[in-house]
Parts: sequence; structure tokens; C-alpha cells
Amino acid sequence: MGMVLPLPRYTLRDLEQFPEDGNRYELVDGVLLVTPAPALTHQVVANRLQLQLSRVLVSAGHAHVAGPGAVTVEPATQLQPDILVFPARFSPMLKWMDITEHWLAVEVLSRSSRMYDREVKRAAYFALGVRQLWLVDWRDRSVEVWRSPHARRAVRDVIRWRVPTLDLVVPIDLHELFAAIE
Repeated sequence: MGMVLPLPRYTLRDLEQFPEDGNRYELVDGVLLVTPAPALTHQVVANRLQLQLSRVLVSAGHAHVAGPGAVTVEPATQLQPDILVFPARFSPMLKWMDITEHWLAVEVLSRSSRMYDREVKRAAYFALGVRQLWLVDWRDRSVEVWRSPHARRAVRDVIRWRVPTLDLVVPIDLHELFAAIE
């Protein structure tokens, strides 16, 4: 019979003490998730997507698009999506934990974070009230669009994202997003 080892539990205060070493340190209900710094391709894809979202949402004053962002709930949860979209009524001068509405979280899948993003973080985002999650797989040239923890749709051409509370649809052309990435 195996022995159960207790996992150490951390808080947001503990998270502040971790080194700035390029790794991403996140908490889900006190459990520490550590992933290495993103690779160049990961960052290029995230940047392109952030630019496409910003062109429509930020310039019109509808939302803020941050990359990376943070979904924070005291005392022991902080997730850092590659991109986070939240309503413009929240000032960028606020702390992450003061932003209480999150329209879209985006994770660009990496070999090192794939399991966490798909299994652990996906469920946590919805439990924290994120309205929609995109899992971007540049190797497969697709995006998994999650509208709930159990409603997934794979997209390979154009995402047509209906912005919550607005009569606005943002088209994201995946051919443009993945151009010259192989």
C-alpha cells in the first residue's frame, strides 16, 4: 500500500516571495503550479492574438486586453493566462484581485503546461467565473473554444467571439494567427 504525501499549501502572500526567475508560479486553491518561461513561438502566437483582440476591443474602449493577466482570489488562488480580457469599466490602476469580471482567458499550449492548462486550469477558470476559455494549439493550428467546463468546440478557421454584454462579434482569423509558424 502506498503512502499519501501531503502537498504543501501556499497563499498569495507566499507567492510574492517566489523568485523572479522566468518561471510562471500559479496557485489553485493553495496548490502550486510551476511552468517554465514560455518559448519564442508561444510568445509570438500570444502576441499576435492579443494584437487582434486589442485592435477591436481596446481602441473602441470596450475592454482591456492584458498579456499575461491574472485571475486572483484570496487567499490562495492566482492563475496567469497568457491573455486576459476584462471590461473597460475596471481601471488598469486596480490590483488584479479587484477585477471581478473576466470575459476571456487564453492559454497558448506548451509541452510543459499542456496538462495543467487542459485539466487543472480549465476547471479552475470556470469555477472562478471566467466566461470563456481558449486553448490555442499552434502545433495543431487550432483553438479549443470552451464556453463552459463541458462545452468545447475546436476551431480551425475563424473564431467569431461574441463579447459578453455587448452587441459585438470579434472575428479571429486563425490562418493569420498561425501564418509562418510551423
